[in-house]
Amino acid sequence: MTEDFAALDLAPPDRPKVALVGEILLNFHPEANNQAVEVVEAEGGQAVLPELTDFILYCLYDEVFKADKLAGSRIRKWLALGLIQLVEHRRRPMRQALARHPRFGAINSFRRLRRTGEQIVSLGNQSGEGWYLTADMALMIEKGVSNVLCLQPFGCLPNHIIGKGVFKELKRRYPEANLAAVDYDPGASEVNQLNRIKLMMSVARQAGAVARPRPSEVDSPPPALHRAADGEGRATRAGL
Repeated sequence: MTEDFAALDLAPPDRPKVALVGEILLNFHPEANNQAVEVVEAEGGQAVLPELTDFILYCLYDEVFKADKLAGSRIRKWLALGLIQLVEHRRRPMRQALARHPRFGAINSFRRLRRTGEQIVSLGNQSGEGWYLTADMALMIEKGVSNVLCLQPFGCLPNHIIGKGVFKELKRRYPEANLAAVDYDPGASEVNQLNRIKLMMSVARQAGAVARPRPSEVDSPPPALHRAADGEGRATRAGL
């Protein structure tokens, strides 16, 4: 399967890679994030999404931290560690297959994700996406995806603290990082979200001197944004 995907042509091959991270529903549900992947691609970028499996492992590891640092159950800790090891064992063949192709690269282990996160924030940050969001952004940048879009529900305190709140530290560690936070709320205009993404993509193109988007795609927003762009100011569908 990896051989078949590696044989596919990329057009154009030098598009800037843009990581989409943030609140888990906004991250993976196109109706919640108003087709953010389509917007990035229409602006000439290549959307890069994190692994959903890592989020599940992050949730399991909460039991380990609770048992070691708080009054958590030791039984739940060892059950969680066993499940984490089982999932990592199942992912090993896929990781090895992808590592053989420069186009894909190796999938980071959960251990590396955890160690990257604890260098910036405490693993005790377990509300919402917690330390996983910070670690996800840092690893994306380390893998060469320096453009990061953080999708967050408007007014979500944990996500704002552990997401947008660590931008300053991430910029200090990775000066090349191009970071942008986009709020999604029923009372927010889709046009504002589109403009935030366009601005970030403009910075990405200037930094990398990469292929610019096709004029037809820039002039016409994706279908989900047509009504807002026409001035109706329709509320987003995030509703979180």
